[in-house]
Amino acid sequence: MTPPKKKTATRKKRTSKTKSPGAARVRKKAPVKRSLETVILDALADMKAVEVKVLDVRGMTDIVDQMIIASGTSDRHVRSVAQRVVEKTKEAGFRPHGVEGLQDGDWVLIDLNDMVVHVMLPRVREFYGLEKLWDIKAAKRSGGRA
Repeated sequence: MTPPKKKTATRKKRTSKTKSPGAARVRKKAPVKRSLETVILDALADMKAVEVKVLDVRGMTDIVDQMIIASGTSDRHVRSVAQRVVEKTKEAGFRPHGVEGLQDGDWVLIDLNDMVVHVMLPRVREFYGLEKLWDIKAAKRSGGRA
């Protein structure tokens, strides 16, 4: 008696033309985490904010690390710029603590934990002079006098 023949499975060799079982799934790259400053500056540039200035205030206060000051051309522009900053920071995963002044549109302050963004009308910006108050380089040039 002869032993029964073993069935041999025929396998196809995988070539570059045949699809693997997981080939249908496309891996998405993880989004690149952008810095808060980059997100804010991009939003300001998108809305054409004018005279954007970044101030490093780490040695002067414990409340924030940086302040960003920008101007808008009208109260409507100030509100639109501020709303875009809030919108873009939320999309990037940064939640604002608060937004003040959005109703009036003369001066909108956006508190983003380590950063505060001021969007102001030029006349309001000139009147309050935040750059002179917080800019260390300007303070050193004037000998510490405002």
